[in-house]
Amino acid sequence: MNISIIGTGYVGLVTGACLAKLGHKVVCVDQLAARVLRISGGSAPFFEPGLQPLVEETIASGALSATVDLISAVQDSDVTLIAVGTPDADGHIDLSQIETASAAIGHALKSKPGYHVVAVKSTVVPGTTDGVVRAALEGAAGKVTGTDIGLCMNPEFLREGTAIEDFMAPDRIVIGASDARAAAVMQEVYASFDCPRVVMSLRNAEFTKYASNALLATLISFSNELASLCERTPGADAEIVMDGLHLDKRLSPVIDGHRVRPGILSYLRPSSGYGGSCLPKDIAALLAYARGKNVETPLLAAVAQVNAARTSAVLDLAEDRIGAFAGQRVGVLGLAFKSGTDDLRHSPAIHLVELLRDRGADVTVYDPVATDLARPLLNGTVKYAGGALEALEGSDVAIIGTAWPEWGELDWPKIRKAMRGNVIFDARNSLRSLDPPKDFKLYQIGNGG
Repeated sequence: MNISIIGTGYVGLVTGACLAKLGHKVVCVDQLAARVLRISGGSAPFFEPGLQPLVEETIASGALSATVDLISAVQDSDVTLIAVGTPDADGHIDLSQIETASAAIGHALKSKPGYHVVAVKSTVVPGTTDGVVRAALEGAAGKVTGTDIGLCMNPEFLREGTAIEDFMAPDRIVIGASDARAAAVMQEVYASFDCPRVVMSLRNAEFTKYASNALLATLISFSNELASLCERTPGADAEIVMDGLHLDKRLSPVIDGHRVRPGILSYLRPSSGYGGSCLPKDIAALLAYARGKNVETPLLAAVAQVNAARTSAVLDLAEDRIGAFAGQRVGVLGLAFKSGTDDLRHSPAIHLVELLRDRGADVTVYDPVATDLARPLLNGTVKYAGGALEALEGSDVAIIGTAWPEWGELDWPKIRKAMRGNVIFDARNSLRSLDPPKDFKLYQIGNGG
């Protein structure tokens, strides 16, 4: 099938490369000529494990291409996916890119004969697909949904760091459709997938995406609220508490004598808060949507509140354990919001660095893939290192900001000799299995000491 995708971010490019690998003919559209040129040369413009070779392969085979020509891309395809940004704007979802893309697609469809399906993959609040998107499409195309245009909402459930695996082996595919004909076309797009393909209304599909992200955010904030209590309780350890919680068979069932540990248990662990491109903005958008409907959502409000306070609380814990950061040299390892990605949006690690700087610390930072991307965010107010050892050399305190697995493999005895101090504060509990040098003091979150 010929598919056009508007937007070449995490969702758009991963979706495009994966669909191309599965045998579809895919063209990705972006307004940025430099980005299109880079993709056309077989290079992924951002870090995602496995994406670079996949883009290189599918570009070389001709199954994937990139262009700035939206009109030709849409007119030469059977299905168009909208994968543009829906950022947070003062606590509300910004649908301007969605509306602009929809109008541009409609303009391209005006002179295109035959039936065409447009599917929204971007996360949008309920009522957007059959509201803003439909109005912009029909207004620009002069055509009618259900007759000339099929309208769908096909939310993505991709985790940065495992996006390709998530796409290729999904636990479900949700297809919100304006009518049966549109749903059938989307079923054909995903015909090779052996997983539940659930067809529902447009608004239910929109709600399903928010329900998923709201649950994940709730689990994280629950874990961190419990961790905060453990941190103020001598002898308590939130990790051990969570280990015990996970053994509930409703969370980790025993099947044929073997315990199954679902991936969702990873959200029931102490951390320095959730971040990234999805959870913060989606919770904010859902709260704003609820306010617009005059519905009180105290649970979701508390989820956001706990998360907003968590990074500062983690740093307060560190100062309680090791003293004030003012005047101290601090090396921070990890800046991305989680390992496996270079995404710095709403990253707790970036917020941690900003708070350290504000509290008077002399900070040096390093991330395996995101150091250079952090420069404009931190405005040159910290030092940047080319490696972990360089970041920690001469420091009084080492802080783990992102749980990159590389940290457990570092030569910590060598690092100890290079440091001026002897303190590691692990804000992600990524070093629990580490046996540090004897004179190292390792502090972790969720622990009452």
